[in-house]
Amino acid sequence: MQPFRVVAILDAIADSVRAELVAPVYGHPAYAEVARGYGPCRLCLRTFTVGADRRILFTYDSFQDKEALPLPGPVYIHEVACERYPEDGGFPEDLRSHALTLNAYGMGRWLLAQEYVTDGRVEAVIERIFARVEIDYIHVRDTNAGCFDFALERAPAT
Repeated sequence: MQPFRVVAILDAIADSVRAELVAPVYGHPAYAEVARGYGPCRLCLRTFTVGADRRILFTYDSFQDKEALPLPGPVYIHEVACERYPEDGGFPEDLRSHALTLNAYGMGRWLLAQEYVTDGRVEAVIERIFARVEIDYIHVRDTNAGCFDFALERAPAT
């Protein structure tokens, strides 16, 4: 078992965006297009096939239901239904080749650490970050675009 959980956006958020083409919380219009970039989809955490896959762009708060102070930004999901990435699925293989920024937060949205990974070897970095007891969760972001991809949380003790 992985010592961390991978937390993609919720199915309910993706379903709502697909049905209404409106961003949750903010009410901004969502926009559907053929993928011009690799993504990833924030639900299944798979990269898009540029020029083939259809995706929906919408505004999402990566701190929603976790912190009071929002930080909205653009994210994509597949236009057609896909399965949410399993929380116990380990680090998503599609994202290992991307330059990633891991922002580690303590409660109250305090940024306590920031690590950059360019070689796909994220597990050791995640382990080092979560060794610090004051770290509550990690946001994984695309280093080049700056976009939120997904969150990591400690796996429950067994």
